[in-house]
This record gives sequence, C-alpha cells and structure tokens, in this order.
Amino acid sequence: EMKTIIQIVLWVGCIALGYLIYNSITGPIKFNEVKQERYAQVIAKLKDIRNSQDAYKTVNGKYANDFNSLIRFIDTGKYVITQQRDSSFMEFDKTYQIDMLKEVKIIDTLGFVSIKDSLFKKDTRYKNLMDVPTAPNGEKFEMKAAFVDKSGYRAPVFEAKVNKDVILYDQPKDLLDREKTALSVEEVNGPSIKVGSLEEVSTTGNWPALYDKKNDQ
Repeated sequence: EMKTIIQIVLWVGCIALGYLIYNSITGPIKFNEVKQERYAQVIAKLKDIRNSQDAYKTVNGKYANDFNSLIRFIDTGKYVITQQRDSSFMEFDKTYQIDMLKEVKIIDTLGFVSIKDSLFKKDTRYKNLMDVPTAPNGEKFEMKAAFVDKSGYRAPVFEAKVNKDVILYDQPKDLLDREKTALSVEEVNGPSIKVGSLEEVSTTGNWPALYDKKNDQ
C-alpha cells in the first residue's frame, strides 16, 4: 500500500514537473503572440495620432496639446491647395530712369481639402484617437505638446504614449517585467510605447521596423 502511495506521489510530481517545463517553454511563446498582436493595434493608433498631429502643425504651426483640440481640428480643418507660378512685368527704375523687367513669384489659391477626408476618408476611427486599443478599463493615451529651443529656434514638439502595463495587463508579471526593460533593435524599448518626443525634434516611434511592415501589409 505504501508503495502505491509513493508511486502516486511520484506520478503527480512528474505531471507537475512536466507542466512546469511545458509552461516555461510555451509561456513566453504565448506572451509574444499576445504582445505582438496588441502592440500592432496600439502602434496603428499612434501612427494615426502622428499623422493627425503633422496635419495640425502644417495648418497651425504647432502641435495640439490635447485630443479634444486635435479631433475638433480633424472634423473642421482644411488644407489650402496652392500653386506657385512665375510672372514678370515692366517697372520704372528710378536709379536708371528706364523701364526694367521685374520677375516675381505668384502663389494662387486653388481650393481647400478636408483634413478628415485626406487622412481618414469615410472612416470615423479618429473620433477615438485617445482610446488605447485592448485596454481593459478605457485607458487613454498620454499626450503633450511643447516647444524646444534648437539653436535659437523654438521648434514645436509632441509626444503620445502608453505604458506597457496597460496593454499587457493580464500577462504573467515576470514576463511583463522583463518586457518593460527590453533593450534591442527588435523590441519596443523601455516601459512604454510612444511616438514623438518632448526633448528632441522627432516624430518617430520607439517600435522596431517589424511593426511598420505588419501595418503596411
């Protein structure tokens, strides 16, 4: 009877050990699958934010500091379409006391194009630009705009970001902690996914090229 009990205990131990080994192998694989799927959705939204901010800056000379301003701009903003052409005319020159040919550049306004149609066509996803995809409790992206001094020039900058904790809220803590300290050209480095910078004049994201290829497919 004792022998049977020992065998049962050994079998249970073997099964438990097998599960732990299996989980140690498949856990990181499943984590990476979930991570890449969710990151792709978040990065697609950050690209929408960047494109919208670029349009805002083109029209206003600075970036939007909050999502309400940015979304309102997308709803109502317009690009001015212009055409530049060369022209010339004769003008009396007081110095030489004769008519001289003067060349000028004339900019004609041809019309206007809706920002909304240009960026999103008929899609209304821009109305939820602030919402983090897959976030469990309706978390929002953090976004700020500012100016930085670069060689005497006040350059507009912005940054939009979300912490990895929010995106990977239901994943194993040990794998999440490791992910937050990632440092590789093939990974999203640091504790958050972000686009832009409040210190540098840059609108690039901190994600690897892998996600650009995914979104372009």
